[in-house]
Amino acid sequence: MKIMPSVLPVMLLSAFSINASAADCGSFTIADMNWNSASLIAHVDQFILNNGYQCDAELIAGDSVPTGVSMIEKGKPDVAPELWTNGIKEALDKGVAEKRLRYAGKSLLDGGEEGFWVPAYLVKQYPEMATIEGVIKHADLFAHPESDTKHAFYGCPAGWTCQITAEHLFNALKLDESGFELIDPGSGAGLAGTISKAYDRNQAWFGYYWSPTPVLGKYNMVKVDFGTGADVEEYRNCTTQPDCVSPKVTMYPPSPVQTITTESFAQREPQAFEYFAKRGFTNQQMSTLLAWMEDNQADGEAAMYHFLEQYPKTWKAWVSSDVAAKIEKAL
Repeated sequence: MKIMPSVLPVMLLSAFSINASAADCGSFTIADMNWNSASLIAHVDQFILNNGYQCDAELIAGDSVPTGVSMIEKGKPDVAPELWTNGIKEALDKGVAEKRLRYAGKSLLDGGEEGFWVPAYLVKQYPEMATIEGVIKHADLFAHPESDTKHAFYGCPAGWTCQITAEHLFNALKLDESGFELIDPGSGAGLAGTISKAYDRNQAWFGYYWSPTPVLGKYNMVKVDFGTGADVEEYRNCTTQPDCVSPKVTMYPPSPVQTITTESFAQREPQAFEYFAKRGFTNQQMSTLLAWMEDNQADGEAAMYHFLEQYPKTWKAWVSSDVAAKIEKAL
């Protein structure tokens, strides 16, 4: 059959469209956040999507609040693999309502866990230490590093969101009236170091911490019960707000830790979006991986290979058998 010149471009365009629709995936960016669990997840996502789905996923530097704001205002990056959403929930919900963002799935299936903790060996010796009343009763055990008359409560490092919540709850519990002083550990490493030091010496320790973390993976800690349960409205409207003047006692509600994408990404990359909806880690899985990273001084990329090679049962549940085969071949 003779093809008329005017018909040829249409036929070529149709063929191109068929090939394009058959393509597995396109190009997009994933935020590589500046903390270990998020960096690990970002590298896992990149490897699985690039090798299993033939995507062109690029990692770019990210941070919690700046990344969320950038996704809302600029539409970049396309994916934030791990966001602790309580701190910026209002902005994220507004972004979803305005069809700029989508909640794709849970990064941490159990949600992030925050609280005031004491070592398990203390609770074994003094069972009442599992409650705030028991901690206050034994306040004299919590030695202050610089004072013989004060007791130590280790708070969250300055500049972190949890500095606000820990200080509000310290005040709501009136711990200063029991002789406690809120100590700024200076950094995340400094806070972890105080727990490690206490454990090595079998000493009392009391302070804020969160999970999943390598510290709570290595050291058996007990979350102190305030006896109030979690008041979500109080937590959102006061505990997390810097200008709250009359905080009330509440346990930390579980913190949703989610994968957020732009709306445009969700529409143009349905297969990748479906992967994000299925991908998630339990706190125990992540704590184990974080402990491995710390022990081996590994970055997110090294931890990604360790995870994919050592825990195939976990990640194969997120993908089809065909995709899993491609990933194994790439490994």
